[in-house]
Amino acid sequence: MFQQVPMVEVDGMKLVQTRAILNYFSSKHNLYGKDPKERALIDMYSEGLADLNELFIMYPFHPPGKKEESIAQMIEKAKTRYFPAFEKVFKSHGQDYLVGNRLSKADIHLVEMIYNMEELDPNILAGFPLLQALKTRISQLPSVKKFLQPGSQRQPPVDEEAVARARKIFLF
Repeated sequence: MFQQVPMVEVDGMKLVQTRAILNYFSSKHNLYGKDPKERALIDMYSEGLADLNELFIMYPFHPPGKKEESIAQMIEKAKTRYFPAFEKVFKSHGQDYLVGNRLSKADIHLVEMIYNMEELDPNILAGFPLLQALKTRISQLPSVKKFLQPGSQRQPPVDEEAVARARKIFLF
């Protein structure tokens, strides 16, 4: 439609736009809440995480001096802004998952962000026991556990070689 990737062909449709694709699969697999209120909360949490994730996606492309500054800024934001907010949500309702006490795409996004941030700071969850518990709980789900195994489709962190390939392909 917009001549771009990602594009997924599913159920007779060609879907583009990452969030549209995620929302479709989340709805199809009951990871998108049971009503509009739950979907709004799931979207709110997912969009908040998207802000931090955007910083994570872009930092490898920064020049050397800026890259270290960007990493420090991300770690600081995760520790003082994002992770405390999610820890507070879990404390406020005492449930195992962010919304409706059911696994949602927001929980998966949060655990994905935790894994990403742990690549930068292995101790980043110190002081966030409820986030540690969520990570453990989701990491033990059979499909997630399989995905996290060596040799799976999980991509390694972006390295300098990948950055060079991207710069060559996208001419920047």
